[in-house]
Amino acid sequence: MTSKTSKEKAVMRVNGFIGLLLGLALIGAGLWQGVIFVIEIFEHDIFFWNHAVFGGVAFLVSIIVFSGLRVIRPQEAIVYTFFGKYHGTLRKEGFHLVNPFATAFSSSVKENQNLSEAQKELSKWVDTGKTISLKTKTINNDKQKINDLIGNPIIVDAVVMWRITDTAKAVFDVDNYVEYLSSQCEAALRNVISMYPYDVAEAEGKALRTSIVEVAEKLKLEIQEKVGIAGIEIVEARITNMYYAPEIASAMLQRQQAKAVLDAKHTIVEGAVDIVDMALTRLSENGIVDLDEERKAAMVSNLLVVLCGNKDAQPVVNSGTLY
Repeated sequence: MTSKTSKEKAVMRVNGFIGLLLGLALIGAGLWQGVIFVIEIFEHDIFFWNHAVFGGVAFLVSIIVFSGLRVIRPQEAIVYTFFGKYHGTLRKEGFHLVNPFATAFSSSVKENQNLSEAQKELSKWVDTGKTISLKTKTINNDKQKINDLIGNPIIVDAVVMWRITDTAKAVFDVDNYVEYLSSQCEAALRNVISMYPYDVAEAEGKALRTSIVEVAEKLKLEIQEKVGIAGIEIVEARITNMYYAPEIASAMLQRQQAKAVLDAKHTIVEGAVDIVDMALTRLSENGIVDLDEERKAAMVSNLLVVLCGNKDAQPVVNSGTLY
């Protein structure tokens, strides 16, 4: 059995100034009937109940008309129910008259006391009374400790920008769309982080540190897949902070330092070999000196020591012959 999902529709409305004029006209008619009723009493010592009834009905109807007047600001919406059923959403900015008997639905975003501090802060920008904000909003999840692909604990912080595109789904298909969004962001972040190693040196292929754009896009798509039923669109998702957990940070720093030293040594050795090869080739081509294999080996050894050593070489002046 599949669950029935809600779909947003526009509520029936008319221009609010028409409703305002109608209400004022009814008040005027009620007052006029009241004046006639009083005049009949004082002048003729008789009165007709029809004037009193018509005046009272006019006042009552005017109150009903005024109760249907609504002002909507840009990027806001009101969801209406009519005798328990979804009646429609008013999201067009301006002054409107809607069904006075329709009830503006108030979501439970602010009523839930089990929200985290981030969710409570976010809820201040979501609902204003019974009005739902359609603006793009930001949710910052608390820092989470998540294991990467090879099990290293990583501290990750992410920010998600979102907005409501279907108010009916947001208020009817989930209990609390802010809490639902926050929990889905946390779950998606854990799932995505666990797919990659933190550093490319720890495994072959892509890594969190080097493929941050791809990881953010994958995070956005995964969150969107989960929150679509709540009428929420994910505008952007970013990882704002990411580092090793304190318990392994020192060891990983030593590992990175050791790798940096090895990479530097590798570059130095490659450069030294190229220099030695160039020196021997130039000496041989220009006929400067004719070296046998033993002397070439000694020269190569001395040059490599000088070029690859960590300290400056001490020159030795040979005052005798080469042999």
